[in-house]
Amino acid sequence: MRARHSRRWTSCLLSLALLGGTAGCGTRRETSVGPLSRPHTTPATHSAADEQAARKAALAAYSGYLAASREASARSDPRHPALARFLADPLLTRVRLAIRDAKEHGAMRTGKLVSDPTVTSVDLAADPPAVEIQDCLDATGYRLVYARDHRVVPGTGGGRYLATATATRYPDGRWLISTGAAHEDQPC
Repeated sequence: MRARHSRRWTSCLLSLALLGGTAGCGTRRETSVGPLSRPHTTPATHSAADEQAARKAALAAYSGYLAASREASARSDPRHPALARFLADPLLTRVRLAIRDAKEHGAMRTGKLVSDPTVTSVDLAADPPAVEIQDCLDATGYRLVYARDHRVVPGTGGGRYLATATATRYPDGRWLISTGAAHEDQPC
């Protein structure tokens, strides 16, 4: 029974913590802090410069998200302040829960996660405006280890796989990563 629980635990941590908790994609948003919402009107046309600015801001948010997630995971700190600078719910909560779960089981992340993101779509006319990102993550050097002795947690080997994320523009103008998924069954 303990081995089965341990395998389930490590599988959950691997799928959640490899990308800092992006294995799930929720759709519920808080109205008071939710993404920018506009009433239905005739779709506005957006310039190439607007799209380029959105791409750049979304990729910066994604890069910040990965860096903040790595740092928070290495410190076993689910309340790391940088997480909220780059993430929004539901992903923010999922990342924090994954880090907390790892900490409670005496584990942490070490090593290097290599990222090569690409913007796959920009929809500034959407309600809220969104940018879709696709990434080929290389987690071969990024390990879940026991904090006590830095032994690798069994069953948590890395690899190269596809990851997707959505950056959403919020009322204050910030682009935050709100959803994401690690597609470990899709190598890249």
